[in-house]
Amino acid sequence: MVFARSAAMAFNRYVDRKIDAENPRTAGRHIPAGELSARSVLLFTIFSSLLFILSTLFFLPNRWPLLLSVPVLAFLLGYSYVKRFSMFAHYWLAAALMLSPIATWIALTGTVAWSPVALAAVIFFWVGGFDIIYACQDAEYDRNAGLHSIPSRLGIPGALRVAAVSHLLCVVALVYFWKVTQMGTIFLTGTVIVAGLLFYEHWLVKPNDLSRAGVAFFHINALISIGLLLFGIADLWFGL
Repeated sequence: MVFARSAAMAFNRYVDRKIDAENPRTAGRHIPAGELSARSVLLFTIFSSLLFILSTLFFLPNRWPLLLSVPVLAFLLGYSYVKRFSMFAHYWLAAALMLSPIATWIALTGTVAWSPVALAAVIFFWVGGFDIIYACQDAEYDRNAGLHSIPSRLGIPGALRVAAVSHLLCVVALVYFWKVTQMGTIFLTGTVIVAGLLFYEHWLVKPNDLSRAGVAFFHINALISIGLLLFGIADLWFGL
């Protein structure tokens, strides 16, 4: 996971270096700011990619991680190009991240089951929703630069509505995950809290006021991910 994410993040900075330099919000990133060279970031991408593929050897004799490593890596890196031709780049990113529970399950068991698929659905709608919110900050720039995103296509009010529907589906998927895994009351309590935090995230961001989009993106989502993990561990530990 560490090597795959590092490769994807570095490749995204490499591919977007010219776009980042022209966008005032991202001009301070490492390559446009001159803190890192494009060559060094590309070498880091290649290095991380190779380590990701090699790390799958730890799961032998289960060959599935090794066989799927290159297709999965290609899908992760492919995200960096999607906004050049599709407004659904947010959900490509969401699909890339939703692979993590499915890939983990395959690596550990060599099979696929409904529980990791249900968790993948939670991640898909959650990430897609909050990435749309975050992209609202660049709606005007994307439109002028000919880049595609839901905010640049539908406008900020329309994009926030799509994000709200996505997060509603996230909560539905989370309840389904709770049901299919037969988790207990503690996890269900965490699910209710997550629903409240998602509502608060949308309350923070208004079509005419995106000043708190960063808080919604980083702080609230950090609380959701870490909080749900802790509620899940507590539920398994205490069995309530």
